[in-house]
Amino acid sequence: MITSQLSVFFMLIYMLEFLTITGQSSLIVIVLGREWVQTQRLPPVDMILTSLGICRFCQLWSSMLHNFGSHFHLNYNFWCFGIIWQFTNILSFWLTSLLAVFYCVKVSFFSHPIFLWMKWRIVRWVPQLLLGSLLVSCVSTIFSATSYYIIIQFISMKDFPRNSTMLERLEAFLWDFSTLRKVVVLVIPFLLFLASTVLLMALLSRHLKQMKDLHTGRPISSREAHSAALRSLGIFLILFTFYFLTVLVSILDVLFNKESWFWAWEAIIYALVSIHSTLLMLSSAKLKRVLKARFWSLEAA
Repeated sequence: MITSQLSVFFMLIYMLEFLTITGQSSLIVIVLGREWVQTQRLPPVDMILTSLGICRFCQLWSSMLHNFGSHFHLNYNFWCFGIIWQFTNILSFWLTSLLAVFYCVKVSFFSHPIFLWMKWRIVRWVPQLLLGSLLVSCVSTIFSATSYYIIIQFISMKDFPRNSTMLERLEAFLWDFSTLRKVVVLVIPFLLFLASTVLLMALLSRHLKQMKDLHTGRPISSREAHSAALRSLGIFLILFTFYFLTVLVSILDVLFNKESWFWAWEAIIYALVSIHSTLLMLSSAKLKRVLKARFWSLEAA
């Protein structure tokens, strides 16, 4: 009884997070998409944010349909929404890491020729990098769907007594291979994000320390801007690391009874996504301006 009440409570929390993230993603896409229509161009950072907003929107809807379909045993092929969620989840990891790498390359100040060449080129590379992230996500999802189909075929073949041991071994191998592939395809973008964010934080810390030690004539607002950027990066790092660990635990299916704590785990995952989306919106001057205008209009009303 208590477990059932907790499930309902966390289910409601999950739905509130679903509505919040859907609103956040829609606002990102509408604001930046309108600018693209008006100016016929979009800065690289806004390209990545728009792509991430579309990805998160699709991820939330596929998650909601898959979770409720599987929980209430609805009579439709809800597994296809699981495949869509897997695709959008992988893509969101790659887009987040791409955003971190872009900021790191553009903001950092290295004098090495290769780094200077990358700094000059990365703006032009963003559309190709977005396409590359899409292709990697597609290929990984196709492998996952194919493995799932083969495993289902093996399960249906267990009715035949002949070579049942070999079929069980093949099925176990495919499950292990599929799990390893899911982990690897998320670990790579996470490590890129981790390296880029830590490097950028180290450079900002060193620059801030130099500003304080040298007592330069820079205004206090400049130092405050550096400190605020450093705090934001630290929060980004913590949130995305926790999100990666929660998804990893969910994939590996360890530490807890997934059936009993399913909705609680989903609520934790999407709470992190919601906070991350909020910080992304506040990091964009255009989106922050729109949010302030909406806030003042609501307050005036």
